[in-house]
Amino acid sequence: MLKVNHHEYRIVLDARVTLLDALREYLGFTGTKKGCNFGECGACTVHLDGWRVNACLVLAASAVGCDIITIEGLAGEGDALHPVQQAFIDRDAFQCGFCTPGQIMSAVACIIEDHTRSDAEIREWMSGNICRCAAYPQIVAAVRQAAGN
Repeated sequence: MLKVNHHEYRIVLDARVTLLDALREYLGFTGTKKGCNFGECGACTVHLDGWRVNACLVLAASAVGCDIITIEGLAGEGDALHPVQQAFIDRDAFQCGFCTPGQIMSAVACIIEDHTRSDAEIREWMSGNICRCAAYPQIVAAVRQAAGN
């Protein structure tokens, strides 16, 4: 049983299936992107029991009983966006949008972990997420805005 975005899903998976593939292929949470599939780009970042992880490196079987939050589960009730999602819109912190879900999930964790005291610190703690469009200045500005800095 996988608990994703506060809902439980009973699925039968091969022991080799990654959390990324379980989310995308079996449960339909396609906001989590498959980029490199080697844990190097951060496009597949989700929260697992409150910690950011690269879903391509986690076996789905090891996430049984954990709280998994994807980009689809980040927003509040109704049409309310998470403050980080709103900051990404306000600061134009995306270009093609492919990396955006992973960037946002890492940004939320960065704020929770209190790694937002300077632009350099934000860049360091967001460095596991690659943006091929080079929207890094806007991403840093969005994290700063959402953190209230």
